[in-house]
Amino acid sequence: MLKKIALLLFVASLAFACNNDDDMVSACNVVTNVSSNSITDSSANITWSDASNVGSYIVEYGTSGFSLGGGTLVNATDHTISISALQGDTTYDVYVQTVCSQDNTSMFTDVYSFTTSTTPCATVVNVNSSMITDNSALISWEDTVNTGASYELEYGTSGFTLGSGTTIASSSTSFEIIGLLANTDYDLYVRALCSDSNVSSNSEIITFRTLAIPVIPEFRPTLSELNLFVGDLENLEITPYGFEYDLHTRLFTDYATKQRFFVLPTGEKLTYNGEGLPIFPDNSIIVKTFYYNIDDRDISLGQKIIETRLLIKIDGNWETGDYKWNDSQTEAFLDLSGSTVPVSWIDSEGVTQNVNYEIPSNTDCFTCHQTNGSMTPIGPKMRTINFNFNGSNQIQQLINNDMLQGLTDPTSVSLLPNWEDPTVSLDRRARAYMDINCAHCHTPGGFCDEISTLRLSYETAYEESSISERRNSILARIQNTIPEYGMPLIGTTIVHEEAVDVLIEYINSLE
Repeated sequence: MLKKIALLLFVASLAFACNNDDDMVSACNVVTNVSSNSITDSSANITWSDASNVGSYIVEYGTSGFSLGGGTLVNATDHTISISALQGDTTYDVYVQTVCSQDNTSMFTDVYSFTTSTTPCATVVNVNSSMITDNSALISWEDTVNTGASYELEYGTSGFTLGSGTTIASSSTSFEIIGLLANTDYDLYVRALCSDSNVSSNSEIITFRTLAIPVIPEFRPTLSELNLFVGDLENLEITPYGFEYDLHTRLFTDYATKQRFFVLPTGEKLTYNGEGLPIFPDNSIIVKTFYYNIDDRDISLGQKIIETRLLIKIDGNWETGDYKWNDSQTEAFLDLSGSTVPVSWIDSEGVTQNVNYEIPSNTDCFTCHQTNGSMTPIGPKMRTINFNFNGSNQIQQLINNDMLQGLTDPTSVSLLPNWEDPTVSLDRRARAYMDINCAHCHTPGGFCDEISTLRLSYETAYEESSISERRNSILARIQNTIPEYGMPLIGTTIVHEEAVDVLIEYINSLE
């Protein structure tokens, strides 16, 4: 018995002898004061306190309510760590565990939670306009960032101040705006609405211009109904669909100033047909407006518009119509009967001039515009427009605008001389004037074909023109204003003194 007791005491003494402080493992303490800072919509810094441990740490985080072991693990060697790629406006739970050694780790801390800030609503990109008409436009844009956003468009005439425009809401990335003004420049902005308090910046400005109101190729009671002009009618601002042109040598009409342009149907072109008149497609309109400046020395004083003459090609045939302007210059009315309008103006020399201007009847128009019994335009021949006007060659403008087919080089077309150019020979000046003012009647198929031997087209050889044989008649008629005797037969009531001087000199020079 004593031996057993002695053995137990020996074993116990051995056990106590091995159990000293150097062999005890200290407990790994849980960190304290877990907190967060520098929180954004996608990142946050997590910090904690650890006064006693020397080691590393394991941070596990996930959206609020995740189960430990199911989150994202990050190792740290300091008392702070930055986590990123977070979702905006989202609550996250965080746990921190101390790693004192490979076999000695603490418990996880109690859950710590933080919420990321709201993701700023991103600005939309690639805003553009399409399908533009005279009163509408389709606006579209791209948004690959915001989720579930709606949008707000603000627009106004170019130069408007943000906040003063028209605003409209859209739930998709495109919107058709209607009710716009024709032929008007608009500025537009788009912004995304992610929530009531989270709105993006405005997009970059885009600018677009609505189309002009389509031209109506019909003779309606008033000129304004045809949409040949935009804005106030009296400003004579040509529709954007119009092509303004001038003639190198012009027809004389009692010193009236003229505005000329034509309108082709959308997508249609002129067809080159030699140096004369090109072939116009159906529904083309040729427009010529006659007016007098109040004072030729100062055109800013305004003008008095008398008439606007139209030629419209309908079913292959040209038809004429004349619009007489009212005294207030606000409208012109279809008038096929003709009339006389007293006009007074101050010329470039400061002299007051007066004329009883004659608006032709439809019958008068046919007299000058007929060829072989069919109505035909006079002025816009290729050889009369092949010069610079409005900054460039007119034929080249037509080619560049894709309005002329069958010709690629204006230099292959001749040019009717300008009768007012003193550097041009006398005979060419005189023949050019006769061409534009007289040849439409004195030509095969013209009004005077059977009652006169004169052939006054510029291309007609002098020997075949009968100018020499008819010189006395020419001299008498160009200096006379007796109705049905003075020449030109229609369209003038006074003598064109400067041109008559040239013609007299030319006629007298003939052998």
